[in-house]
Amino acid sequence: MPVTAAQLLEAAQAVVPKISTKDAMAKMAEGALLLDIRDAPELELHGRANGSHHVPRGMLEFRADPATPFHDAELQFDRPVILHCASGGRAALAGKLLKDMGYAEVYNLGGFKDWKEAGGPSSEPVDPGM
Repeated sequence: MPVTAAQLLEAAQAVVPKISTKDAMAKMAEGALLLDIRDAPELELHGRANGSHHVPRGMLEFRADPATPFHDAELQFDRPVILHCASGGRAALAGKLLKDMGYAEVYNLGGFKDWKEAGGPSSEPVDPGM
Protein backbone atom coordinates (compact mmCIF):
# COMPACT_ATOMS: atom_id res chain seq x y z
CA MET A 1 0.00 0.00 0.00
CA PRO A 2 1.42 3.43 -0.93
CA VAL A 3 2.50 5.83 1.80
CA THR A 4 1.33 9.43 1.73
CA ALA A 5 3.41 12.52 2.39
CA ALA A 6 1.32 13.14 5.51
CA GLN A 7 2.14 9.67 6.81
CA LEU A 8 5.85 10.18 6.13
CA LEU A 9 5.75 13.51 7.94
CA GLU A 10 3.90 12.02 10.91
CA ALA A 11 6.47 9.22 11.20
CA ALA A 12 9.32 11.75 11.03
CA GLN A 13 7.79 14.02 13.67
CA ALA A 14 7.44 10.99 15.96
CA VAL A 15 11.22 10.36 16.02
CA VAL A 16 12.72 13.82 15.50
CA PRO A 17 12.04 16.13 18.43
CA LYS A 18 11.14 19.77 17.81
CA ILE A 19 13.51 22.28 19.40
CA SER A 20 13.12 25.98 20.15
CA THR A 21 15.48 28.66 18.86
CA LYS A 22 16.66 29.29 22.41
CA ASP A 23 17.48 25.61 22.95
CA ALA A 24 19.07 25.41 19.49
CA MET A 25 21.38 28.33 20.28
CA ALA A 26 22.38 26.69 23.57
CA LYS A 27 23.17 23.42 21.79
CA MET A 28 25.12 25.30 19.10
CA ALA A 29 27.21 26.91 21.86
CA GLU A 30 28.07 23.36 22.94
CA GLY A 31 29.08 22.34 19.40
CA ALA A 32 25.84 21.26 17.70
CA LEU A 33 25.54 21.85 13.96
CA LEU A 34 22.71 24.06 12.71
CA LEU A 35 21.99 22.64 9.28
CA ASP A 36 20.02 24.65 6.73
CA ILE A 37 18.60 22.29 4.10
CA ARG A 38 16.82 24.85 1.94
CA ASP A 39 17.80 25.21 -1.70
CA ALA A 40 20.35 27.89 -2.62
CA PRO A 41 17.78 30.28 -4.16
CA GLU A 42 15.89 30.28 -0.84
CA LEU A 43 19.02 31.39 1.01
CA GLU A 44 19.66 34.12 -1.56
CA LEU A 45 16.06 35.33 -1.32
CA HIS A 46 15.55 35.15 2.46
CA GLY A 47 19.00 35.15 4.10
CA ARG A 48 20.33 32.57 6.52
CA ALA A 49 20.81 31.94 10.22
CA ASN A 50 24.17 33.06 11.54
CA GLY A 51 26.34 30.06 12.27
CA SER A 52 24.34 27.74 10.05
CA HIS A 53 25.85 25.26 7.62
CA HIS A 54 24.16 24.71 4.27
CA VAL A 55 23.50 21.35 2.63
CA PRO A 56 20.57 21.30 0.19
CA ARG A 57 18.00 18.62 0.98
CA GLY A 58 18.63 16.95 -2.38
CA MET A 59 22.27 16.24 -1.44
CA LEU A 60 21.82 15.33 2.23
CA GLU A 61 22.21 11.56 1.89
CA PHE A 62 25.47 11.99 -0.02
CA ARG A 63 26.88 14.68 2.29
CA ALA A 64 25.92 12.67 5.40
CA ASP A 65 27.50 9.38 4.31
CA PRO A 66 31.27 9.18 4.96
CA ALA A 67 31.53 6.42 2.34
CA THR A 68 30.71 8.81 -0.51
CA PRO A 69 33.13 11.21 -2.18
CA PHE A 70 30.61 13.97 -1.41
CA HIS A 71 30.78 13.59 2.39
CA ASP A 72 30.71 16.83 4.34
CA ALA A 73 33.08 16.70 7.33
CA GLU A 74 30.73 18.93 9.35
CA LEU A 75 28.33 15.97 9.51
CA GLN A 76 29.52 13.52 12.16
CA PHE A 77 27.47 10.68 13.63
CA ASP A 78 28.17 11.78 17.21
CA ARG A 79 27.66 15.53 16.66
CA PRO A 80 24.17 16.84 17.43
CA VAL A 81 22.43 18.14 14.30
CA ILE A 82 19.67 20.75 14.34
CA LEU A 83 17.86 21.00 11.02
CA HIS A 84 15.75 23.74 9.57
CA CYS A 85 14.14 24.48 6.22
CA ALA A 86 11.57 27.12 5.32
CA SER A 87 8.63 25.82 7.36
CA GLY A 88 9.75 22.62 9.10
CA GLY A 89 8.41 19.80 6.92
CA ARG A 90 11.59 19.09 5.00
CA ALA A 91 13.58 19.40 8.22
CA ALA A 92 11.45 16.73 9.90
CA LEU A 93 11.82 14.35 6.95
CA ALA A 94 15.55 15.04 6.72
CA GLY A 95 15.89 14.47 10.45
CA LYS A 96 14.34 11.04 10.19
CA LEU A 97 16.67 10.26 7.32
CA LEU A 98 19.70 11.19 9.43
CA LYS A 99 18.39 9.08 12.31
CA ASP A 100 17.94 6.16 9.89
CA MET A 101 21.53 6.68 8.72
CA GLY A 102 22.82 6.41 12.29
CA TYR A 103 23.06 10.00 13.50
CA ALA A 104 22.55 9.85 17.24
CA GLU A 105 21.13 13.27 18.15
CA VAL A 106 18.92 15.05 15.63
CA TYR A 107 16.44 17.91 16.16
CA ASN A 108 13.96 19.86 14.04
CA LEU A 109 14.12 23.62 14.59
CA GLY A 110 11.29 24.10 12.11
CA GLY A 111 11.48 26.93 9.63
CA PHE A 112 13.88 29.79 9.09
CA LYS A 113 10.98 32.09 9.98
CA ASP A 114 10.81 30.43 13.43
CA TRP A 115 14.49 31.22 13.96
CA LYS A 116 14.05 34.86 12.95
CA GLU A 117 10.80 35.40 14.87
CA ALA A 118 12.47 34.11 18.04
CA GLY A 119 15.32 36.58 17.65
CA GLY A 120 17.88 34.25 16.12
CA PRO A 121 20.60 36.27 14.39
CA SER A 122 20.62 36.08 10.62
CA SER A 123 22.11 37.61 7.51
CA GLU A 124 20.12 39.64 5.07
CA PRO A 125 19.09 38.25 1.69
CA VAL A 126 21.38 38.79 -1.26
CA ASP A 127 20.66 42.06 -3.02
CA PRO A 128 19.67 41.04 -6.56
CA GLY A 129 20.90 44.34 -7.98
CA MET A 130 18.97 46.23 -10.60
